[in-house]
This record gives sequence, structure tokens and C-alpha cells, in this order.
Amino acid sequence: MSTSHKDLHSKLTLGGLLVSLGIIYGDIGTSPLYVMKAIIGQHVINADIVLGGISAVFWTLTLQTTLKYVLMTLSADNHGEGGIFALYALVKKTKIQWLIIPAIIGGSALLADGIITPPISVSSAVEGIKNIYPKIDTVPIVIGILFILFTIQQFGSKLVGRFFAPLMLIWFGMLGILGLLQIIQHFEVLKAINPYYAYHLLSIHPEGFFVLGFVFLCTTGAEALYSDMGHCGRKNIRISWIFVKTTLIANYFGQGAYLIHHEGETLMGLGGENGNPFYLIMADWFQPFGIVIATLAAVIASQALISGSFTLINEAMRLNFWPKVKIKYPSELKGQLYIPSINWLLFLGCVGVVLHFEKSSNMEHAYGLAIILCMIMTTILLNYYMILKRVKLYFMVPIITIYLAIESGFFIANITKFAEGGYVTLMIAFVLISIMTIWYFAKKINKSYTTIVNINDYTKVLLELSDDLSIPKYTTHLIYMTNAGTANEIEEKVMFSILRKRPKRADIYWFVHVNILNEPYKTEYKVTEIADKTIFRIDFNLGFREPTKINLMFKEVITDMVKKGEVDVTSRYESLNKNNIIGDFKFVLSEKYLSNDSDLTFFEKIIMNSYFFIKKMSLSEESAFNLDIGSVKVEKFPMVLHAPENIGLTRIK
Repeated sequence: MSTSHKDLHSKLTLGGLLVSLGIIYGDIGTSPLYVMKAIIGQHVINADIVLGGISAVFWTLTLQTTLKYVLMTLSADNHGEGGIFALYALVKKTKIQWLIIPAIIGGSALLADGIITPPISVSSAVEGIKNIYPKIDTVPIVIGILFILFTIQQFGSKLVGRFFAPLMLIWFGMLGILGLLQIIQHFEVLKAINPYYAYHLLSIHPEGFFVLGFVFLCTTGAEALYSDMGHCGRKNIRISWIFVKTTLIANYFGQGAYLIHHEGETLMGLGGENGNPFYLIMADWFQPFGIVIATLAAVIASQALISGSFTLINEAMRLNFWPKVKIKYPSELKGQLYIPSINWLLFLGCVGVVLHFEKSSNMEHAYGLAIILCMIMTTILLNYYMILKRVKLYFMVPIITIYLAIESGFFIANITKFAEGGYVTLMIAFVLISIMTIWYFAKKINKSYTTIVNINDYTKVLLELSDDLSIPKYTTHLIYMTNAGTANEIEEKVMFSILRKRPKRADIYWFVHVNILNEPYKTEYKVTEIADKTIFRIDFNLGFREPTKINLMFKEVITDMVKKGEVDVTSRYESLNKNNIIGDFKFVLSEKYLSNDSDLTFFEKIIMNSYFFIKKMSLSEESAFNLDIGSVKVEKFPMVLHAPENIGLTRIK
């Protein structure tokens, strides 16, 4: 780990603690809006279910969020970055091929969660208005808030970031005070700390196991907490979690105290059609303020998840799990990303969820199933991370076994929600899994059919071509992007393009390779002179969060080389050279298409046809590398898989 990342994770500052409140805890911090309401549902309030539910919530937050995520999983950072793809990048070193399965499933499930979290958080908050205006239709208000939220993404979270921390501080303070006011009146609720009540609910009560599916909603933000680790640092998250957990527990126990006091009644009887214990524990005069604060907190929770989705897609592109899409950097703040296509796809998904379910109580059935899948996948990858770190078996085996048992229990409980709405998030996750799988395997097939040659075998002919005046000059500087990993290698198709497709005479040949690193922030380059002042290779080593502005970077490298006298970039045309005019630059990119000569297996046919279909909608190579379109030539190359060696023609006279 570099010094800056060590500093990030060891530094404890008041600013860092406040920022972590604003960025990290949005999702998990808004769970009191809907968890207790989901646990009670339409049923008559029963003290056993309330105490068992609160006890289960307390121990879920302790075992799942505090122990697994805050203490253990946060230790697994990839150069300061967290999240399931960062964890996969670490365990990839074990060379165990099948670990890609939990990575893809987990990443897709987390993205699917990003489509359900904003609607349920915003709807739960806005529906509080029904306590004041019972007949109001909240659906247009929710969609309006979501539209504003997704529209401001293009300006970066810096625009609203300064309000995040203070608002979340007010939010958590409100949670704690509201809860304490109820606990003071009914101290007996504190006995729910005893895990016996959770056990009693699960083992004896007929509703117990079904309730577990709703209890799980209290910890859904734990995975997002891990994904956002790179923003605030491990130590700030761990310390601020003490405050956050205290206020969350206080609010849950406060809601429980209120409900026990109203045993035998129903939420509808207490608060009308939208009876929610979160709002019922507020004084009538405070409710309008509570609704506004809750709505702002829900917007912040959604904002954190949307930013997390951008980070996830960026990492997925680096791992060859996702097509290239346009990335914008809306502010000077390191790590700020905006991906327009993902932003509006998420918005459409969120609107679809709001229109389909209409009420937050209906969304509760769709929520949780995808994210528990992600948590199970994280546990599997965490197991291999512990093996990599040589953690003692007597510690590792019980820990992983306990968490797989807990999460399997949650998964089985959440499966009961499948027919009532869980299918929605699973369908979304399935579509995302399909895209990631197709892209990954297509890239693998593509790589296996790419012929790499030694550039030294072509140095002589390139030098002779450069001096061959019988061939019209193509350009002064000819630049090819290459995927070949080492300086003495080049794709055969590049040599075919220069020598045979249309001989391309140039004064200087450049081969540019972009190497995306496992760490987030680095901008390095290396120049290799292959032939004296005529053939060069430039290797850019870029962090996975750095923009690939190859046009600008290439110009910077050329300027530096000219200063050092390593290359002469003036035009070779006599009149232009005399007047010190810089020569022209031309990038040549190759675009593959599937040849009709290919003899594909059934699997390859599905993968490659789907790949080329998705590729049509993804970003072009020139846009992905931020090249100036005016100086780019795109050549099409047939991709031939399993070409028949011999057709067996017979010559006749």
C-alpha cells in the first residue's frame, strides 16, 4: 500500500468523521424508515414479534455490519479502495478461475440494489406526508425527487456534498433523540438486547422465519459501506460507526417501545393507511420537520448508492466485465465519476420500480433478495482473501462457516419474498450477470484468437518502408494502439495494416499501450525506442480511476521528448520543415467484425453474437481513448474463429 493510502486509512480527523456520515451511511442510516413497519406489516402488534424483531435487528447490526464489514471486510482494501470488485482484484492472485462467478454475481446484485434503494428510501420518507394529507398521491412527488436527484449527478456530488455531512448529523441526532424519548417511557424494551428473544422468535413463533426477511433490511447498506471505503478511510468509518450504530439502535428500540405499548392494535389503526412506527413516535408538531429531514436523508442515501454504482461500473470495465461507456469527471475532486448511460438507466429502473410497486410497503418485498446474494458472494471471496493472507485455519473456518450460515438463513427467508416482488431485483440482477458474463467470455475468446508477433522481425521492413519514396506518404507520424503486453510484441493485424492492407509510409511509427493498474491513482509512462528515432513504443500506466485522455497524454509525452532531443516532430516536407511546421499525426484503430468464414460452437455463437450486438451500443474506441476524431482512421478486420483449413476444391480442365 502506498503512503497516501496508508495515511487515508490511519488518519482520524473530525472532517473525515463528518464526511463519512454524509457519504458512507446513507443506505444503512435510512433503514429505520421501513424496517419495523415491514416487520409488523398488516398484522396485529404482538410483543413477542416486536421484541424478537428488535433483538434480531440488534444482533444483525452487531454480527453482520459491525463484525463482518466494519471490522473484518474493511481490512481487505485494494490500494485504499473497497467493494466486491476490489476484493476480487485481490483474490485473483490465487489464480482460482471460478472466483469470477461470485465476483460477477455479487457486482450485479449490488447494481440491482442500486435500482431499488432510491425508490424505497424516498417513498418511505415522502409517504410521511400522508399522516398530514391522507389522500395525497405520493408517486408523482417521488418520481419528481428522483428526476432532480439523477439530473444533478452530472455536476458531481461536490454540488450538494457540503450539505451531506451536516444533514446526516441532524438525521442521526434525530434518530437517537426520538428513540431515547420512547425508551425512557418504556425501559422494559431494553431486554431485547438478550439474543434469547431473537432465538424465541425464530424457533417458536410461526411468523418468525418470515420476519427474518424484513429484519435483514437493517443491514442492506453494509455492502455499500465497504464499496465507499476509498472516500473516507478505514479509521474514520470505524470510529463514526460507533455513533451511527448507537443512534440506529436507539431508534429501533424506541420504535419497539412504542409498539409494545400499543400491543393488540394495528399500524393502520394507529396511523391510518400509511401507519409507520418511524413517524408515529414523533410528536404531531414535529412531524412536518421529520418528513423533510427524512426525505433529505433518503436523497443522500440514494446519492451515495448512485455514486457507488458509477465506481462499480468503472471497476467492471477495468476487469473486462462491462462494455466501454463514456465517463465524465465533473469536479476536480479525485475519484469523482459521472457515467451518463448508467445514470439514466438507473433512473429509468427506479421510475419503473415506483410505477410498478407504487407504495414503499410493496417495495419491501422486492428489497433484500439481491443484496443478500451479494453478501454471500463477498463472504466466499473473503474466505480466499484470508487464505491469501495466511490467516490461521482455527480462526478462519469458524468465522466463514458462521457467516455463510447466517447469510444462508437470510437468503432462505428472503426467497419467500420472490413471488411478491423479489423477482424484480433478481431479473435485473440476471440481466446484469448476462451482460458481464458475455463481455468477459467474448474478451477471452477475442484474446485467444489474437496473434502476437515479435516486432523485431518487422523493424527492417518498417525502416525500409519509411524511406521508400515510391509509396505515397500516408502521414508524418503514424500511431497504433496496441494490447500487446511487452515492448517487443505487437499484434499481427497491426503489421498487416501497415504493410499489406494499404502500405502506410510514415516518417515515425508509434505504438501506444495503455495498462490499467489495480491501484486507483497513478499516471506514469515509459518510452521504448525500438529503432533509431523512427519506431517508438509508449506504455501508459494508469490507475483505474484515472481518465484515459490519450490524446492529451500523447501530446505531453511528445513535448517532453522534443525538449530532451529524443525525437524530431517537425514535418519532413521540405517547405514545411524549413518553416518549423510540426508534422501531421494519424491514429489508426482496428474494429473487428465476426467473419462469415467462422465455424463457431453453440456457446461461441451465443457469446460472440451477443457481444457484437452489445458492442454496437457501447463507446467507440476513439471515444474511449479520448482521441481527436479528425485524426483517427478506423479499419475493419474480420475475426475468424475455427476457419476451415481446407475446403477440398477439385480443379477441372
